Amino acid sequence: MKRLTTLGLIAGLCTVIGLFVSSGPEAVAAALWASGWGALLVVAARVVAVAWAGLGWWVVFPRGERPLLRACVSVRFVREGVNTLLPVAQVGGDLIGARLLTRYRVPGALSGASTLVDLMVQALTQFLFTMAGLGILVALGGDGPIVHYVGLGLVVAAPALLAFYLVQRRFGQNLLQAAMTRFAGGREWRIFGAVDVMFDRLRGLYAARSRILTAIATHLFGWVIGTFEVWIALRFMGYEVGFLEAIVIESLAQAVRGAAFAVPGALGAQEGGLIALCAVFGIPAEAALALSLIKRLADLAVGLPSLMLWHAMEDESDPGRLPAAGIGPALRTWLSPHRTQLRQAPVPAYGYAAAPADAKGE
Repeated sequence: MKRLTTLGLIAGLCTVIGLFVSSGPEAVAAALWASGWGALLVVAARVVAVAWAGLGWWVVFPRGERPLLRACVSVRFVREGVNTLLPVAQVGGDLIGARLLTRYRVPGALSGASTLVDLMVQALTQFLFTMAGLGILVALGGDGPIVHYVGLGLVVAAPALLAFYLVQRRFGQNLLQAAMTRFAGGREWRIFGAVDVMFDRLRGLYAARSRILTAIATHLFGWVIGTFEVWIALRFMGYEVGFLEAIVIESLAQAVRGAAFAVPGALGAQEGGLIALCAVFGIPAEAALALSLIKRLADLAVGLPSLMLWHAMEDESDPGRLPAAGIGPALRTWLSPHRTQLRQAPVPAYGYAAAPADAKGE
């Protein structure tokens, strides 16, 4: 996986350099300069969008066990910073976020289950947002390779989305327990209890349909907030782009970025996707590349403070109650400064105690 990430990074960098050279660095710089103060407004829109995503996560929790909204928003910023700036295939930040949330007295099983549900809701709403963008593009008269490729992508994504949901239900629990039973040779492992508690929490969260629907509506509005990044940047560059056109560009560009999850920062994929999508509305390649640079400026402006916030959370935590973290190989290098602290943790990551009775639904 690490080798694949490195190859993806190299290919992405080469693609970006090629696109900038072919479009003319001077023309891209001029378009970027024309955006002026719009770049700061794009950063502000990103801050609002990430904070809103924290709200979407917060509403998933049962009312009696909800952490402070401030906690969900803060940890959501950490998730965003890690997924955006570190080579963790856009999922490492969610593992870290689930662990960090336990610092706010959220049971480990609930923290992990809520993160999975939040990921499911985000994936579903991005799918719906992409469908909306494709529908708007067709309604505006768009027809061509982009429509066909995006349509094909949605056809492929639909079963993958369903599979992600099913592995969080009884099917996934049975599959995981069967695999562990075979591996353990029939021995009783404490991890079996952790799996049961986790899936109990997942069932309880999904059973509260009103909260799930609220989370879906919240995240959908969050995707719309992200559209302001495109609309503001292009408007400041002097292009009369309507908000519907901006929705098309943002929704389909996010779909391209999501498809390139294995490439750190979706290098190359984001730039190429924006060039193709902006061309549909007569926006030249240099403006599309300037838009991509502004978006990457927002990545840094939001991501770097978020990584500093993560470091502060690690330093200020009480080592005596720091939970163990289940971290993939891609994260170990980045988490090495905290390994000593993590090894001292006596509390398991996702809890082995039975879930409270009121946690299984509301």
